[in-house]
Amino acid sequence: MIETLVPAPETAEAGAAPKRLFIKTYGCQMNVYDSERMADVLRPLGYVATDTAEDADFVILNTCHIREKAAEKVYSELGKLRELKEAREGGMTIAVAGCVAQAEGEEIMRRQPAVDLVVGPQAYHQLPELLTRTARARGERIGADFAPVDKFDALTVERIGARGGEGVTAFLTVQEGCDKFCTFCVVPYTRGAEWSRPVADVVAEARALADRGVREVTLLGQNVNAYDGEGPDGKPSSLARLAYALAEIPRLDRIRYTTSHPNDMSDDLIAAHGELDALMPWLHLPVQSGSDRILRLMNRKHGRQKYFDLVERIREARPDMALSGDFIVGFPGETDADFEQTMDLVRRVNYASAFSFMYSPRPGTPAATMAAQAPDA
Repeated sequence: MIETLVPAPETAEAGAAPKRLFIKTYGCQMNVYDSERMADVLRPLGYVATDTAEDADFVILNTCHIREKAAEKVYSELGKLRELKEAREGGMTIAVAGCVAQAEGEEIMRRQPAVDLVVGPQAYHQLPELLTRTARARGERIGADFAPVDKFDALTVERIGARGGEGVTAFLTVQEGCDKFCTFCVVPYTRGAEWSRPVADVVAEARALADRGVREVTLLGQNVNAYDGEGPDGKPSSLARLAYALAEIPRLDRIRYTTSHPNDMSDDLIAAHGELDALMPWLHLPVQSGSDRILRLMNRKHGRQKYFDLVERIREARPDMALSGDFIVGFPGETDADFEQTMDLVRRVNYASAFSFMYSPRPGTPAATMAAQAPDA
């Protein structure tokens, strides 16, 4: 879990009493970015940041649905917030945002009546309108559809440029959603199909960040190297072309990106790592398993040898490349022999870092109903 305190927005009117905002962020860097944008859209309403929920007029839990424990932590936190809300004079407004909100909105409202708003990850730009409506009638759920273009259209460069607090590094979402449908993953169901922001919009936001002192951006996407946003010529761009455009921005010295899929590691992106100084020699390239049999069950659409070949090509282009990866242990049907193949892959690739997780069945995914679910032990 990443817990993030939002930057303090300016008040809506001079002399108006500020309203206090607390956002707790679970999960990935994209959720951190989304939490910062929620603060942006609430700034004109006069909300300022507070570092504790006890002091807040408005509390937002920005949630992650990737693993079961992450979702259950949200319900535990909501129980504590209910007690705060009941004890606090004047009350508080409680919203659940993000992927748990998208997947379990009706369940959230049923299990915890203290929740006033449930907002999916593509609808947080509607928070000001929702707050106005909630003042009249509590208990609204919104965000069951996927319209990322509307969300990003609501975030003007002026509004983004007015914020502060990141220092010299910042996250920048360029792509959302995933079309891969790995059998263990809820992302296609909570974030929708792959969608990329236009190059001009990304560059404009990056310029605003650089003008404020940011020197390094991390480009974010559920499947970021599938980026195909509209380019200056009206045709789909690639992540490599976007990186070259960003590298032209004065004072923006470093570019990173995450998270990638091996099947979308294109030739021009590999070449860019060898040619573009601003593109850092670090790559997060999840493989999940080193067993071809398990990779097929996961619907990863690549095998171990393809992954080995890809790593070799990347290191030929950039010999000092540091790699990190994701691994799932205990996927349904995994044997000791499958696990040893994963360990063999880890040793051969020689990762700089790795993120390893015990398999967590997510409701609605094909893997959750597969036979031979591995016991925790």
